[in-house]
Parts: sequence; C-alpha cells; structure tokens
Amino acid sequence: MELKKKPLSLIYLIPPKLFFELFFSQRKRANSTHTCSSRSMNMISLSRRTFVSSVTLQRLVLGCGGGERKAWAVMESTMMNGGRSVEEIKDDIVGGGVEDVHGEDFATEDQLATPWTTSVASGYTLLRDPRHNKGLAFTEKERDAHYLRGLLPPATMTQELQEKRLIHNLRNYEVPLQRYMALMDLQERNERLFYKLLIDNVEELLPVVYTPTVGEACQKYGSIFRRPQGLYISLKEKGKILEVLKNWPERNIQVIVVTDGERILGLGDLGCQGMGIPVGKLSLYTALGGVRPSACLPVTIDVGTNNQQLLNDEFYIGLRHKRAAGQEYAELLHEFMTAVKQCYGEKVLIQFEDFANHNAFELLAKYRPTHLVFNDDIQGTASVVLAGLIAALKLVGGTLTDHTFLFLGAGEAGTGIAELIALEISKQTKAPLEESRKKIWLVDSKGLIVSSRKESLQHFKRPWAHEHEPVKGLLDAIKAIRPTVLIGSSGAGKTFTKEVVQAMASFNEKPLILALSNPTSQSECTAEEAYTWSEGRAIFASGSPFDPVEFNGKVLVPGQANNAYIFPGFGLGLIISGAIRVHDDMLLAASEALAAQVKQENLDKGLIYPPFSNIRKISAHIAAEVAAKAYELGVASRLPRPKNIVKYAESCMYSPIYRSYR
Repeated sequence: MELKKKPLSLIYLIPPKLFFELFFSQRKRANSTHTCSSRSMNMISLSRRTFVSSVTLQRLVLGCGGGERKAWAVMESTMMNGGRSVEEIKDDIVGGGVEDVHGEDFATEDQLATPWTTSVASGYTLLRDPRHNKGLAFTEKERDAHYLRGLLPPATMTQELQEKRLIHNLRNYEVPLQRYMALMDLQERNERLFYKLLIDNVEELLPVVYTPTVGEACQKYGSIFRRPQGLYISLKEKGKILEVLKNWPERNIQVIVVTDGERILGLGDLGCQGMGIPVGKLSLYTALGGVRPSACLPVTIDVGTNNQQLLNDEFYIGLRHKRAAGQEYAELLHEFMTAVKQCYGEKVLIQFEDFANHNAFELLAKYRPTHLVFNDDIQGTASVVLAGLIAALKLVGGTLTDHTFLFLGAGEAGTGIAELIALEISKQTKAPLEESRKKIWLVDSKGLIVSSRKESLQHFKRPWAHEHEPVKGLLDAIKAIRPTVLIGSSGAGKTFTKEVVQAMASFNEKPLILALSNPTSQSECTAEEAYTWSEGRAIFASGSPFDPVEFNGKVLVPGQANNAYIFPGFGLGLIISGAIRVHDDMLLAASEALAAQVKQENLDKGLIYPPFSNIRKISAHIAAEVAAKAYELGVASRLPRPKNIVKYAESCMYSPIYRSYR
C-alpha cells in the first residue's frame, strides 16, 4: 500500500537514538501482524487542519506484503506559527523546486529537516544517500543523532569550504573528460553540493556537464560507466514499459528527457551511450531552471545501433544489433508515450533529445496534440537563435523583415530555426506565414533548396523551396542570395571557409554569422576565423564556447547560442503554470524574454546573449513569460494565476543549500 505523501507534513520523524528508546519501551505492545491497520492509516491520514496534542507512537508499514519495510514516526503537536495549520501556511509560500512533496524546503532553509527516504536515514546508509549526504558538513550534533561517529574524520567543513576544495581539485585536471567524471561522481554521492558547485561556477562548468565535453563522454560512455543514472528502456521491455517506469523510485516526475541515441550532437549514432545527453540536460534543468532533481527522469530508448564500431566494442552497454525501424520502432515509442502519461499524468513534460531528423519531426507532430512535448533540437535551438537575432538588431539595425537569412543545413535544427524566424516576422508584420518564409533560404547537401527540387525533397524541407535557378555550393548561394545573416546548422565542421566569410563581409558592414553545430570540432568555423576573415566586423555566435579574440587591439567576445539559455526556463514556465500543451507562441515569448536580458554593455562587446552568470534570473524571466502566455492561451491548469509571475517563478526554484537535520 502506498502512503499519500502530503499528510506527511504533520509527521516528524525521530532521530535514531530516540527511535530505539521508544521502540524497546513499546515493543511488547506492538502488534505483530504484517498488515496495515485501518486505525494506523487513519492516524496518518489526519486532516491537514487537525492538530495532535500528545506524542503518539505509530507504526508505519511501507509496502505491505512481501519485503515490507517498517519505520517508526512520532506525530506531535504542530501548534506553531500562531496556531495556523499547514494548509494556511502553504497558501503564503511556495516550496523550493516547484512541488516540494517531501516538505524539505517547505519553510525556510534554517529550519530543521529530516533525511527521510522510506525510513530515517542514518549512519552508513545516510552517507551513501546522495540526496541527504553532507560529508564533512555534518555538525557534531547531527553526527551524534544519526550514528555518524567514526564514519567521518573528526573535522567539520562548511558547504562553502567543500565547494572551494572541489573547484580547486577540478581545475587541477588537465583532461575535460576527467572533470566530467569527477562531477558525475560528486552528483552520485552529494547532490546538493554538486548543484551548488554548478550554480556558483556555471560559466566554467557548463562546457563540462554539457557540450562539448558531454559529446566525448557519450562516445566513451561504456568505458566510463559506473552507475546507472536514468531508465534504460529497450526492445526487451516491449509490452511492459509501464512496469519499468514503476521501477523508478520517484513518483512525482515533472520533466522527462528522452533520447534514442541516433543523432547525438554532431557525432552520429551512439546508441544506448546517448544517455549522457538526458543526464546532462536534466542537471541543467535543476541548476539553471530550479526544477527539483527528484522530479527529473533521464530515459534512453535502446532499439539498437547502426554504429558498427560500437557493436564491435566489448564495453558497449546497449543492444548488440542493428537499429530497429518502421512499425517495431513506432510501437515501442507509442507504448512509452502512453505509459508515461498513465504513470505521471497529463502535465509531465517530455523533452525529445537527439533523435534523427525523420523520427524527430514525426514524433513531435504525432504527440504534440495529445502530450506536453518539446523537442529541444527543433524548438529549443530555434528559440535561442531567434533571441540572438532579435538582440543583434540593435547592432545591425532594421527589423527582422529587413534581413535575408541563409542556412547551411536543412535538418531539424535548421528548419526549426527557419520556421520560428518566419513566425516572428509574420507576427510583427501581420503578413501570411508563406510570405514570411520567402526571406529565408536553405542549403542542404545538394545545394540551394529551390522549387525545381520540390518533388524530391523531404516534407520538412518543402516549405523552403523558393523560385530560383539551381545553385550548387554555399559560396555560390551567398553570391546569388546576398544574405545579411548566415546560419550554420549542418553538423559539418570547417564549412564556413575564408572565402565564405569574406563574401559575407564584402556586402555587409556587420555580417551576422552563427556557427551553431556541436561539439567544437563540428563548428562551421571558429570565432577567431570569423573575426579575422571579416576584419573584425562580424557579429559572431556559436553553439559551443570559444575564447575571446583580440583583433587590432580590441577584444572581441563571441556569444554562445546555447540551448541552455532557453530549455530550463521554458520547462519551469510550463511546470509552474501547469500547462498541458506547448504552443509556438510560448517559444516566441521565450525568445523575446531572453533578448530583453541582453544589456547595452553586452552589445558593446559584440555579445548578442547575456552572460551565463545571471542564468537563474534569466530563467525566471523566461519562465514568467512562458507561463503568462500559457494563461493567455488557456492551456494553464494551475489556478489562480499568480499576481507576480517572476517572483513566483523564483520562489519555485530548488535551492542546493544544505539543510540542518534533527
């Protein structure tokens, strides 16, 4: 039998020493039956407006039947805060990390919490529970109360000192993958310290937990694999995916990031080893967007891999056969989507990540009407690029409709960005979407996409087939179209050559060049190349980070069009509003909110994105705009609408500060 979680806000779990004193004094009176008595359950399910005046020892049986676990709890008076009930107090505040089902951040950080799992964690077990472990930060009192004496060295440290030691150690690693592994080890042993370290050093550590280092981590995931960090759902689980989801220990899941590993960054099919992407993305949901770690679920769908090198690798951790496709693939994905909704409800956000083009578009189109789904490669990339373009208008002048856009790459990222730009132009000019698309041109592997090629094009490319004579290469397309904005989303490195950049600079005073492909090795050009070949006139941003460049005595700072600007705040906005569907207008709202955070001091350096050091505040503003749009469109279910949504969003964010234990 599963206990309802919310009434536990009245239950104060006792420290182990007091537990055993009460246990042995009451043992003779304890009922030996292994079934949950209705009286016990009624005591636990007391109304949240009821106050218990005396200390009463109750026996809780968690999971009746075979393998049951028993714990003892003390229900005591909750006459505090002027005698107000928990329900009345809860109306005034919001728990950290959106829905604080454990009551852990229910009040303030200086109040006592209990390391509650299925019982009171103590001793050796407590030190190996990443959610509650504090390492040397356990106080003398906590070490006595929770049987930690002798299990830790005698010294105590503050969380700040622990953080200082860790960042010092990380900086001593010369290989980025070593830093990645050290951070993953930290996440598995001390969750709060991991997130505090990441939040406080986000600009330094983002390239480690995310692109570009996560790409190398996925390539070597089988070799560095230590402990599973998410759910692996393979063809072996077909027909029982709902049961597999129930194996995950958390029930209140709010965000799922799922991949099938077929198109990991610009690295291709990495099969089951693509799990590094959902794990990394969800770390950023918590660090940058404030979504509680326990509400996040990474999932990899393993249908095999077409990567022969992995199939021959003795350390490969996935299915050893060619990738399934067609009906078998569709049935497995449909079972997964159905099971997720059945298990976690209508409002769980499912983020598709690094699916191949043909599946990415199909899955988004199929499930968008029935599920809360978001594809970061199509929609997230589009939103962050549009934000950069809106901000860049302050440097290059004009409106979006005054510019001509040329893309190298017509996959899910390229067409997704193009569509969102067209939507924004249509919104600003009130022109039909088809008319707005004519300002945007795409080049794929066969050349410029034109109407004469329409019959042979994939469906998602056809809206971009305009009237023009055939053009083979990118350089010829630039000369023919004369774009003001060049965007690379091809996944092919070194394709913005010297001739390409010089051609852009020949008819643009400030050519806007975005080399978006990840990781760094796949970037269309480097920041130094863009600045040097354009004689320092280019406005440049990339998908992976590049260092500042000095040109003619001036320091030029490249921007990073990183999806991490958008998806954490976007997801938070969906959660706090209780949205049940994603609408394109929400993506436009997110883009405009991000662009509004770019200050003049950033533009003066050539930056078209704000610094990541302010990312939590940026995410709160994005979340507020997304939530406001959800209320406006009538797809928000969390009512009433907060009066100050920005403040509400900030109050919902998870805090990684250590709690004091009873």
